[in-house]
Amino acid sequence: MKAAIFDPANQEKDGDRSVLEVHDINVRDPRPTEVLVRTTTSGVCHSDLHFVDGKWAAAFGGLPAVLGHEAAGVVESVGDDVTYVQPGDNVIMSFRPFCGECYWCLRGEPNLCPDPAGAQLAMDRLNWDGRPVVQMASVGSFGEYMLTSQSGVLKIPEDIPPAEAALVGCGVMTGVGAALYTAKVPGGSVVAVIGCGGVGLNVIQGCRIAGASRIIAVDILPNKLEYAEQFGATDVINASEVDAVEAVQELTSGMGVEIAFEAIGNVHAARQAWDMVRAGGTACIVGMMPLGSEVSLPGPEFLQEKKAIGCMYGSTRFREHMPKLLDLYRQGKLDLTGLVSKRFALGEINEAFRAMQAGEVARGVLDISQP
Repeated sequence: MKAAIFDPANQEKDGDRSVLEVHDINVRDPRPTEVLVRTTTSGVCHSDLHFVDGKWAAAFGGLPAVLGHEAAGVVESVGDDVTYVQPGDNVIMSFRPFCGECYWCLRGEPNLCPDPAGAQLAMDRLNWDGRPVVQMASVGSFGEYMLTSQSGVLKIPEDIPPAEAALVGCGVMTGVGAALYTAKVPGGSVVAVIGCGGVGLNVIQGCRIAGASRIIAVDILPNKLEYAEQFGATDVINASEVDAVEAVQELTSGMGVEIAFEAIGNVHAARQAWDMVRAGGTACIVGMMPLGSEVSLPGPEFLQEKKAIGCMYGSTRFREHMPKLLDLYRQGKLDLTGLVSKRFALGEINEAFRAMQAGEVARGVLDISQP
């Protein structure tokens, strides 16, 4: 199969970015509990870029990798013990397959499963010229096929377009879930969202669906703030022009917001979220922080009963929550089509990264069937 390879050992440079190259690689047959999926569409997420720009590259141990973790496809073949899907089924991939047996799975928190089913097997699923290739998050959607555990797929109806379906696999579920399931935004609340990329836009959508009365969007790029208004922001702040915390305080008559979401993966933005929150409020950290980073918070402010909480995959029980998001899409309450702002072929993956960094897209997607 063809796949876009990130190879830390032999990487070209484009500024400070590594360049992915498309190569022919091998994928083995599915084992008893595994599913082989033909990739139709993959979203291009900023989390993928964290591995390319070095912030999380150490997690791959220097091995080449197929990135991509936000995807939809069609089941190609299944292992002997697979009962959930069969060849021909349309599926959304989950980047957190669950084991179903650990403490977190048994208490209904499969997104926190510390040993997702099949994760250890992901190191031997792909190879390139005899070298093992890491399959990112048991998905590896920057390739023509994905091999995962049956607990890593969600069967969906045929009427869901593949691009829209793919985005539910990460950015939509994470962002909407952060609002609905992690922070549990109350109706009528006042919130702020720092970072209006793919995840941040979906946090905004989640807050809108939850009935927030005011949604303040913060970013440094005007075009991202335009997207934020399109998806439900009531106020926008350009943080390249003003102090974002002061601007939020001014918009809320000095109170601050009830909930502030950090959707970038930046320690400075996380501190801003904390500083925007009023007494008794919550800072919800959604972004993927670089390995080794730390967030510093003022100790005395805990006496104000302010809270800082993390978010993993929108606190999703994905086989319950993703179908609910698809229902909201069918009802016109969740905009998935508007997120798909530009399509790229697999060979244009580096251009897709560039467009994402420049804020030119709400979400870029790869049509894997294109060369």
